[in-house]
Amino acid sequence: MAKFTLKGVRLFSGGVDLTSNTNKVELKAEIEEKDVTAFSVTSTTEVWNQVIGGLATTTADAEGQWEAGDASKVDDALWAARGGLGPLTICPAGATDGALAWLTKSLSGSYALGGQVGDVAPWSASWAGSWPLSRGLVLHPPGTARTATGNGVVRQLGAVTSGRALYVTVHVLSAAGTTPSLTVVVESDDNAGMSSAVTRATFTAATTAGGQSVQIVGPVTDDWWRVRWTITGSTPSFLFVAAAGIGPA
Repeated sequence: MAKFTLKGVRLFSGGVDLTSNTNKVELKAEIEEKDVTAFSVTSTTEVWNQVIGGLATTTADAEGQWEAGDASKVDDALWAARGGLGPLTICPAGATDGALAWLTKSLSGSYALGGQVGDVAPWSASWAGSWPLSRGLVLHPPGTARTATGNGVVRQLGAVTSGRALYVTVHVLSAAGTTPSLTVVVESDDNAGMSSAVTRATFTAATTAGGQSVQIVGPVTDDWWRVRWTITGSTPSFLFVAAAGIGPA
């Protein structure tokens, strides 16, 4: 990916697309620095610090313009999410199929609103990762409505070695129709044709907007992945986004 300006950043939390209400997003992954410096057995002049990695931490911060009135608005969504764990997916330059995505399961720990007289009403929020942060790809874009059972585009995310895991987030943004139901499945194979696809995880059937995340622990030697979905109901229609990435287990 070439250099770019932040214009089309996408932010998905739980079952809500916060993009149109957000004008700042910061994602941070840190590994705690632990000092293990000891006396030198050879030097009496210079002794250099020695460190090892400690606990790893993921945090995300966002802010933007406040709106309220239904479950898709920032105030309704973030107020309901306080203190809960759910999927968080951030795409730095749009969320087209196959686009870069950063994802984790996170705690919605902070929500603030309000400002000075004359301001466009602001909001801000913070999330703390409860799973490792993983870097991957969008496996299903948010702007494509699905009304029938189907498959996503196959992506070569790579094999999952021992000690690592594939993390997958699904954000169901809307559900319409009579008794609509959407079940998303994660599949893998050793070839792009998915001629012998293996089901690796099945999400709980979704009937309303909401978010889910799964962890698929390695080793998995297959390196090609996709999502498949089953839709039932009378005139059903769903908007959802799915992303997957490999990280430490």
